[in-house]
Amino acid sequence: MSDTLENRAKEDVPMGLFAMSREKEAPSVDMNQIVGEKDILFICLDTLRYDAAVEEEQAGHTPVLNQYGPWQKCQAPGNFTYPSHHAMFAGFLPCRYEAKTVADRELLFFPAQIGLGKKGPKGAFCFSGSTIMEGLQKEGYDTWCVGGVAFFDKRSDLGQVFPGYFKKSYWNPSFACPVKDSTKNQVDFLLKRLEKAEKDQPIFLYLNVDAIHYPNYFYLEGVSHDNLESHKAALRYVDGELGRLFGEWKRLRGSAFVICCSDHGTCYGEDGCQFHGINHPIVNTVPYKHFIL
Repeated sequence: MSDTLENRAKEDVPMGLFAMSREKEAPSVDMNQIVGEKDILFICLDTLRYDAAVEEEQAGHTPVLNQYGPWQKCQAPGNFTYPSHHAMFAGFLPCRYEAKTVADRELLFFPAQIGLGKKGPKGAFCFSGSTIMEGLQKEGYDTWCVGGVAFFDKRSDLGQVFPGYFKKSYWNPSFACPVKDSTKNQVDFLLKRLEKAEKDQPIFLYLNVDAIHYPNYFYLEGVSHDNLESHKAALRYVDGELGRLFGEWKRLRGSAFVICCSDHGTCYGEDGCQFHGINHPIVNTVPYKHFIL
């Protein structure tokens, strides 16, 4: 195949699929009207199960997140943190559970250089570079990462990969999974940074909330091991801390666009399975929502 034909094959076929998608359903948001106009907050509730999120939503136990619409049932990009985040940072966020083809994805960010065509689907922000952060930096964004799980802790070569995608990255031991107040500590740190942030420069924030990840047993009194109930208790704790973050962000910075989702679920004995890093429907199904703050 000649170079010309090969390039056309890369560009025309996938874009034909995306064109079909545009005809079927209008995008829920036009990211081209968001980028450059608003801060963007990407909140990953690491390890949150879809069923747990919906049960707490329906019971009214997550009043902060409930303000911004119901959870959408989605397919996880990967079955543990590392593959999932490589996909998400390249623009491939969780896609709707019923999707049967790539055409069924709603892409908020479209990687222009990946061979899917140079023109993104309607509503998507077409970025250049290896990650959405690199693309947004070219649009003038200051990119922040506040880590949680070990893949963001910068204490090993592997733990430096994701933080290295950002202009500014932060982690300290008080943000780690075994710390009961980890989300409070992350939010406290962020609020101090916000006070000093340049008002005129838009921010892209990635926050890795690890409280729901194991261990989470200490969010329920008298429990000595993680289970689905302590998982849900951790989500209730996180919801309150997100209320503080959202409230102060609005006060200090005004409106923002928020992406809030899980990267994967986790098992507590279903079909004999424990935790994640395996393919199981519980692991592969995640909650997702985006909204204007």
